[in-house]
Amino acid sequence: MRPLEQDAVDRDPTIFVYSDEMSWFDFGADHPFKPERAAKTYDLCTRYGVMNHPWMKILEPEALPIDLLPLFHEPGYLRLLQEARENQVTPEMIAHGLGTLDNPIISGIYEWSLLAAGGTLGAMDALVKEEAAAAFNPLGGFHHAMPDHAEGFCYINDIAIAIRYALGMTPDLRIAFIDLDAHHANGVQHAFYKDPRVFVISLHETGKTLYPWSGYENETGEGDGRGFTINFPLEPGTDDEVYDFAFQETILPLVRSFSPDLIVAEIGADALVSDPLTHLKLTNNSYQRAVKEIMAVCPRILALGGGGYDLYRTARCWTLAWSILNRVAPEDEFAGLVGGMMFGPEKEVGSLYDHPYHTGGEVKEKAFKEARRVAAYIQKEIFPIHGI
Repeated sequence: MRPLEQDAVDRDPTIFVYSDEMSWFDFGADHPFKPERAAKTYDLCTRYGVMNHPWMKILEPEALPIDLLPLFHEPGYLRLLQEARENQVTPEMIAHGLGTLDNPIISGIYEWSLLAAGGTLGAMDALVKEEAAAAFNPLGGFHHAMPDHAEGFCYINDIAIAIRYALGMTPDLRIAFIDLDAHHANGVQHAFYKDPRVFVISLHETGKTLYPWSGYENETGEGDGRGFTINFPLEPGTDDEVYDFAFQETILPLVRSFSPDLIVAEIGADALVSDPLTHLKLTNNSYQRAVKEIMAVCPRILALGGGGYDLYRTARCWTLAWSILNRVAPEDEFAGLVGGMMFGPEKEVGSLYDHPYHTGGEVKEKAFKEARRVAAYIQKEIFPIHGI
């Protein structure tokens, strides 16, 4: 009997949003965003026995109803996105972020984006209705999309739409959005900068060195929303020790004080040490600790994929996250029989868990110095707002 399976009858379902067809959608050979990460994660979860429990449900995403798109996006942008066709890029489209290197116009991108957003919405709907205990959409988490333009590989902001949908269903719902992706959650911040019902928290590489060049600690919300946006910029070279310090000293006390009814967690794996687009140096050990700590505050979680451009390490990280969300331990029944580069560097094949990694010297000193400075700022400026 697998760990905790004895209480399967009494457990609420968990939802894994998955479409094999969506996972093989191609953004282009030179584009870093590879949806196949979802397929690799699904396969790895199956290999390690964490997709086979009776309470786990696979949700095939349905397209987001187009009448929900205006919950965040402007009609003019939506018209351009719907009409966009390959080889027909206009100056107006470029002005709205369509047809760029980051957000190419490719056949089927509008329909694919609707499916990705629909998967997030379906999972959110089940969580708000208390029909599921937790959910994970590895093809969700497009946190850069803005009301009037696409950016950062993001065309439709599934997060902002799903959260506003949930608030429409239950206006007094308290939602914390916690973004562990290496990039600042600028689109989600924009959506809720004045809304105290949604606590937007983003830990990310500093905007001094990484797109979208924003997310500084003094971006803390406006009006009624002041103090309900938290940004913790991290220096290049930040490792698990520095990251854990930031999380423990600022994020956890604030989330506990807010006491959310539901957490939306962007678990983008592009802060990992081998990611080709970023400069942070985390292992999946930090991600595991963060997900466990988030669950301890509020176990009703909608997890979203976001970034992660080392496909193999991302799949391992997300497999561990799904295991934690379900409170089960992964077990490789084929250890010694199945291996290969699918699961990471040769020295790590056969294990989901990263070896410890630590930076040092001036890089580590600078990362820790900045982390302590940012933590002190948040503790001084934001903690009193929340009675901490």
